[in-house]
Amino acid sequence: MTALDLSSPVAVVGAGIMGQGIAQVALVAGHPVRLYDAAPGRAREAAAAIGARLDRLVEKERLTGADRDAARARLSPVGDLAELAGCALVVEAVVERLDVKQALFRALEDVVPADCLLATNTSSLSVTAVAGALEQPGRLVGLHFFNPAPLMPLVEVVSGAVTDVASATRAYETARAWGKTPVACADTPGFLVNRLARPFYSEAFALFEDQAADPATIDAVLRESGGFRMGAFELTDLIGQDVNESVTHSVWRSFFRDARFTPSLAQRRLVESGRLGRKTGRGWYEYGEGAERPEPHTADPASPPAYVVAEGGLGPAGELLPLIRAAGIEVREEPEDEGTRLTLPGGGELVLADGQTSVEFQDVVYFDLALDYRRATRIALSASQDTSPRTLAEATGLFQALGKKVSVIGDAPGMIVARTVARIVDLAHEALAKGVATEGDIDTAMRLGVSYPLGPLEWGRRLGRHWAYSLLEDLHEREPGGRCAPSLAHYRHAHASGKRDGGAS
Repeated sequence: MTALDLSSPVAVVGAGIMGQGIAQVALVAGHPVRLYDAAPGRAREAAAAIGARLDRLVEKERLTGADRDAARARLSPVGDLAELAGCALVVEAVVERLDVKQALFRALEDVVPADCLLATNTSSLSVTAVAGALEQPGRLVGLHFFNPAPLMPLVEVVSGAVTDVASATRAYETARAWGKTPVACADTPGFLVNRLARPFYSEAFALFEDQAADPATIDAVLRESGGFRMGAFELTDLIGQDVNESVTHSVWRSFFRDARFTPSLAQRRLVESGRLGRKTGRGWYEYGEGAERPEPHTADPASPPAYVVAEGGLGPAGELLPLIRAAGIEVREEPEDEGTRLTLPGGGELVLADGQTSVEFQDVVYFDLALDYRRATRIALSASQDTSPRTLAEATGLFQALGKKVSVIGDAPGMIVARTVARIVDLAHEALAKGVATEGDIDTAMRLGVSYPLGPLEWGRRLGRHWAYSLLEDLHEREPGGRCAPSLAHYRHAHASGKRDGGAS
């Protein structure tokens, strides 16, 4: 099954921002496009907006004037669904209500030919449920574009329970012909990206609710240590708190209120107060004229220790040892199979985040996971009331000697980056085991859909087969209730022998 021929007309129903973006993608690819919206005059206004965006592409030399003119000539705003007769593909981008989408597709079945491919751009509704009202449900597929559609490369191609293989394949190949990177996934709540991304937001909000750190500090650590493009608070302000919370609630309800997807009370209060983010001028941060972004907590300068004693290779933080030596600090190594700690001159210990808390030990400072300790510009430390001032100062001075800013947060098990990554890795293993998508498509979706620095399964391999699972086991013991409980799929992965893949992964 091949992509739609470029001579085949494509219809887009819904002339909002997303509909306009999808129409532009199909236009630039070379299709005739018919744009429809139920609101009188909106399709014509949307066509003019698309034309203006094509003009800007010409100004930026991303499109020739001739191609712009040809694309404009292929775009037809229409005022009646009947004018979509003869289209080979119809993509809907209307309001996220099941009854509205079902009614639209039932009406379309009376208009378009029997071989017309029907596609929903829903981000949170069940593709199976949308198709359930149709006489030919097998021809409906999910084509989930990401906003802005002309710029974002990823398209989730979602097969409902009765979607024909031929329909899914044609949709997949068409998206690829349009210059997109399609990933195939089953019809599961949140599909791939919105399902696997929930912990990125929920862990940040949980840390805030527990008063472990403020939003600016959590965001800075996620960016500067975790390698994420944006922190959770600034990203949800950009998305819109109401939009982000709505998706979270949809996934939570669809998974029968699974504790792992529990919405945030703090975010609920933000939405109730009308602080929806950038679009209202206030969210987690202020955006009005003259508003200043709060600075993350950064520790004052401290003297580095003269030496550290390393037990084992520090696991996922092993690259710290050559950095410490390069900073002129002596490293005394003591062999241990799986050591993840440094002993400081004062007798206190510096330990990689593992899901336990500093208060469980006499004199311990935890340090957070980093995507790349060489390139990280900030490291979070966690201490309790039982941590001595000398140990905290020595730990702070050590990382400052490596050129890192240090943020000291509360006694939070799993810290910031470590618990976030572990939970994303866990959900990815579960999605893989349940056949939601292939390993390659899971990693591709998260890198392209939400700009993660690594795909979650790739990240899990770098950390080692047991690391993320063990952290979640520890975290679940300290925060029972199921939100942080590792999945059965992750358990099986962590405890597999690894003989077939050559060892730990």
